Amino acid sequence: MLLLVAVFTLVGLVAGAIGSLVGIGGGMFFVPALLYFVNWYQPGTMTAQLAAGTSLMVIAVTALSSTLAYVKQKKVDTQTAWLFFIGSAPGAIAGVYINKLLQLHSFYLLFGLFQIAMFVLIMVKDKIKPLKLQLDVVRTYTDEQGNEHEYGYKRWMAVSIAFFVGIISSLFGVGGGILMVPVLLVLFRFPPHAASATSMFVIFLSAIVGSVTNVLHDHIDWLYVLTLAPGAWIGGKVGAVLAKRIKGQTLIVILRVLILAIAVQMIVKAFTA
Repeated sequence: MLLLVAVFTLVGLVAGAIGSLVGIGGGMFFVPALLYFVNWYQPGTMTAQLAAGTSLMVIAVTALSSTLAYVKQKKVDTQTAWLFFIGSAPGAIAGVYINKLLQLHSFYLLFGLFQIAMFVLIMVKDKIKPLKLQLDVVRTYTDEQGNEHEYGYKRWMAVSIAFFVGIISSLFGVGGGILMVPVLLVLFRFPPHAASATSMFVIFLSAIVGSVTNVLHDHIDWLYVLTLAPGAWIGGKVGAVLAKRIKGQTLIVILRVLILAIAVQMIVKAFTA
């Protein structure tokens, strides 16, 4: 058991830092780690519902940690985040109920396919130019160099997209940031640092709603929340600090490799479990 605690502390630290740095929440690592290591140590005890629910609770901790750091840096667009929350909150609740319908092998397969889709998205997102839309809301952001950036969004589109992100967040226990950040960058032309910071705040809000729903359905293993959370909290703060100092291109390459490797493992597991 001590070995398992050490492993999950390390997983929490690394996933929390990466999740905070690129605005994805870390859940893409928590869920596979829970399913693999716990079922290796105690076969059959970690279900898809427990893995997603436990991961989402830890993500709430990670997102709170990095959000507090980003708020101090004045990078969070709180007005936009609360608008997204109008859509992501009911989506997060719906995701929990959809997850309840899945058997473990189906969850493995869907999670693996989701990871592959995210791998492709990360590969192409830098090549996609921000779209020019007729915007309902136009806002400005001044970066640390004093440069002013203009961005905006359509309210109905923001709420609709947030609802879908909320479903994915609770369904897979991944937080949804890996979808939210590209949306903010490509559709709404957010500056990169503001996109990551605002995404983390939205993740925190929707993760709280999803976690409360999971608590009501007893879908959280509190032992592993307590094991992962300390590392995730520290990692979230480390990621927010590193975001000020590095461009993150090397990290993105590593992230691509990890996501693809996890995707392949999950799909293989779907047909062998």
